[in-house]
Amino acid sequence: MVIWVALLMAQSAAAQSQSGAQAQITRGEALFFDADMGCGTCHALRGKGTAIGPDLRGIARLSPAGIAMAVRSSVTQYVQLVTLKSGESFPTFPPPAGDQPVKLYDLSKTPPAPHDVQRADIGSMGPNPAWKHPPAGAKKYTDEQMADIIAYVRYAGAGTRAPVDPADVK
Repeated sequence: MVIWVALLMAQSAAAQSQSGAQAQITRGEALFFDADMGCGTCHALRGKGTAIGPDLRGIARLSPAGIAMAVRSSVTQYVQLVTLKSGESFPTFPPPAGDQPVKLYDLSKTPPAPHDVQRADIGSMGPNPAWKHPPAGAKKYTDEQMADIIAYVRYAGAGTRAPVDPADVK
């Protein structure tokens, strides 16, 4: 009898953990695709969002702390400053080789503003000293919000249905 009670308690705890993980994933998905602060304005997961920025499935298998570090990173190795021959300049991702015209996104806007540009109209592209990944700049998430977003990224990118402790994302 004691074994059955212990088994039932363990199953109940597992079910609560699973429903807690699903609730966290759902909250994280809402934050990820929020029009004002969401990651989905530059990243796509599970067929939703805008695939301007790097594919996040590559970080989905990292630990929660590793994902939090990547999200909060202000590294701009992928972002360059483009100056058009018209004099306009803005931070953007470099276009793939061969495209004509190219689609550049002004990352200083939320959501990023698309520009269709002829390659010949690009004056220069170079390092970008000013642009910061939004969570490293003005957009700040609480530890609870970050844990929810990470739970969603891990689920959407790697199929992981595990809750993320806010203490693990500090």
